[in-house]
Amino acid sequence: MSDIPPDLTWERAAPPDATGPGPWIELAFGEGDDGEAPVYIRETSDPENVVTTNRRKWDAFVLGVQAGEFDHFVEGVEDATDTTAAEMTNTTAPDITAIEPDTPDAPDA
Repeated sequence: MSDIPPDLTWERAAPPDATGPGPWIELAFGEGDDGEAPVYIRETSDPENVVTTNRRKWDAFVLGVQAGEFDHFVEGVEDATDTTAAEMTNTTAPDITAIEPDTPDAPDA
């Protein structure tokens, strides 16, 4: 955790009508605006556990969600009342719809 900048601005990705403490996912974008700039992800219930990726991979993930590539993960989930993963990206706190990807290629798995 020592390599995580202490002055990050965390943005909570929760539906606008969400109440209570969550748990919710929070995002913070590190310094830089190139594809290698860090993106930090954590869950509000465990804020000390931070996953780090880069902007290029994050942008590819967001584009995949918006394209419905992950909808099968929410199929049959009772709490996901007629809401696809792609629809959920349009109601989260961070404005991820305006992200311009550095490359249209998906990241290597």
